[in-house]
Amino acid sequence: MTTPLTVEEYRELLAGALPEASDADTVEPRVESLFTPDTHRAALYVDSTVVRGGRGVGKTFWYRSLLNESLREVAAQEYGIERLRRVTVSQGFGAALQHDLYPGPGTLRQLVEESIRPYDLWYAVLLTAFGQPELRELPEWRDKARWVRANPGAAERTVQKVDEEARQQGVTHLILFDALEHLHRVRAQADRLVGGIMELALAMRLGTRSIRFKVFIRPDMYDGALLHFPDASKLTSNAAALTWSRANLYGLLFHTLGNHDSELAARFRQLTGGWQSEASGRRHVPPPLLSGDEQFQSEQFTQLAGPYMGSNFRKGHTFTWLPNHLMDGVEQVSPRSFLSALQKALSETRGQYAGHEYALHHEGIRRGVQKASETRVTEVSEDMPWVVSAIRPLAGHQVPIEQAKVEALWQEFHLADELRKLAERYEPQNDDDEIKVRTGPRYPEDLQLLIEELIALGVMRRRRDGRIDLPDVYRIAFGVGRKGGVPRVAG
Repeated sequence: MTTPLTVEEYRELLAGALPEASDADTVEPRVESLFTPDTHRAALYVDSTVVRGGRGVGKTFWYRSLLNESLREVAAQEYGIERLRRVTVSQGFGAALQHDLYPGPGTLRQLVEESIRPYDLWYAVLLTAFGQPELRELPEWRDKARWVRANPGAAERTVQKVDEEARQQGVTHLILFDALEHLHRVRAQADRLVGGIMELALAMRLGTRSIRFKVFIRPDMYDGALLHFPDASKLTSNAAALTWSRANLYGLLFHTLGNHDSELAARFRQLTGGWQSEASGRRHVPPPLLSGDEQFQSEQFTQLAGPYMGSNFRKGHTFTWLPNHLMDGVEQVSPRSFLSALQKALSETRGQYAGHEYALHHEGIRRGVQKASETRVTEVSEDMPWVVSAIRPLAGHQVPIEQAKVEALWQEFHLADELRKLAERYEPQNDDDEIKVRTGPRYPEDLQLLIEELIALGVMRRRRDGRIDLPDVYRIAFGVGRKGGVPRVAG
């Protein structure tokens, strides 16, 4: 019989298994870390062109996983998607600077200024992936796009030939796009560029059998693309979304604990039972109860954190309290925020409540939510600096708050002027700045539409009585109060 883990052993396992807080763009997925939530299956279908998701939900993770043959094999096995075993994958755009594969933000800015048609540009990227001989001799993307414009027949013949060869070989060419928030600092131009990707994606979907695009994109950016290419809505029927249910989040936690390379992880697997080993023993798959049954998960998490967020149930149940307080305005929880909160909860428990009867103290979990809020706001400030400018005037006030009060605060702080200055500040000055390009709001001078954009992003939400609210995952670190809520971060 396996000896149960002690409180300190659970803490050691958590400390070793939980990933260090880091930027997803710098972390390469591994076989052991590949967790396959059931809600992500549709996103990996070869014919799912549009994959929508906010920051930290797994867009870059899956983008990089699909570029890796070993990880594709795991995904094909786990999800039962046989076509993933028969794909040739190319990069259409990503966060890394890969000038030979696709234009970077600096080049894109120049091409936009020269009125290069986005459709021609992305067609040049596609033909480059297919090895178009004439494009190999043209180092500049301007010239590649112009060649496409001037030689539509040759371009179409190449696509037709590649499509026919792929059909005969039984494979599909899959072109991946990610990090589209890096395309252009001006929102309207970014929307046009994304519209061009969608236009070509639809053309390939309708005109070929074996060439498909997969575009990982924020929901607001997809909506913006519709303004410039309305037919992109035809891709909605096979679109997918990267969402995380509560069961998915706890499944990820237990998968992470069970796949740590340690004797404690092996004992954890034996105690919970039903794990299957894959990839020559390098990857361990949790049983369905542990990855998808909330009742069983709740029982296991109670062993780590106790049942309540205080002395009794009136303070809330730990299992539901944590994800509920990490939820954004569209009721989504980032797995990165979830694991970050647990990591901070462990650190606080070890530092302040080492004698506690459980591995995690409820006050540590509260501070974990505060830390996750800080992390989330930092991510937003990196991706969309304008959001920080928009929420900062609300600091020191309480939510819910009347919309008229929000608009009055914005006018008092001259938000429209601030947003214009911010756009100028993010004008890249050198090559190192290119990866820092960020899109601004779509309607910086219309305060009502600005609120609607923040609601769509999940940063705000509207209550039934019309008042504006901020979910805790943003409210706390922005210094906005709520009566009876988790305290805002000091300073």
